[in-house]
Amino acid sequence: MTGSPPPLLFLDVDGPLIPFGATREQLPDGYPVFDSRRDPEEADANPLVNRVDPSQGPRLMALPCELVWATTWMSDANAYLTPWLGLPELPVVNWPDPPVDEGAHGLHWKTPGLVGWASGRPFAWVDDEITDIDRSWVEAHHPGPALLHRVEAWRGLTGADFAALDAWLRCFAA
Repeated sequence: MTGSPPPLLFLDVDGPLIPFGATREQLPDGYPVFDSRRDPEEADANPLVNRVDPSQGPRLMALPCELVWATTWMSDANAYLTPWLGLPELPVVNWPDPPVDEGAHGLHWKTPGLVGWASGRPFAWVDDEITDIDRSWVEAHHPGPALLHRVEAWRGLTGADFAALDAWLRCFAA
């Protein structure tokens, strides 16, 4: 065992965990709403929590990585989502105000901050707004391995997404 830290998984909330924007053709019955009796305080405080599938918490915990919130929810992700998902409190990427390089040549405003936060460690980033511009920028500016995994916002994280993340992260877990 090398003793190196595990790879990071930067996790966005809106899109990956809270799907949105589906058409009637994509989801004829609309989005599922999960039982708020699981943790009614969190569900009442933020009604979007009811759209998060609580079974994703154990799936996230099973991934061989260090989970990090990379979302505009910032500390609210720990306040509302970690109890709902059964996760421990996670580190949170604090974004600059205003974001650095916002929209520079199509680069997502989160990209430079995540590369800086990773500080050379292998990382995966799960978001619904990742583009090839972000991938190219990370390749040019991050010395370690990185997987920028785009999730369809209308669908959110799926079993296939978890399988892809797990396979990639296991390549770099000590």
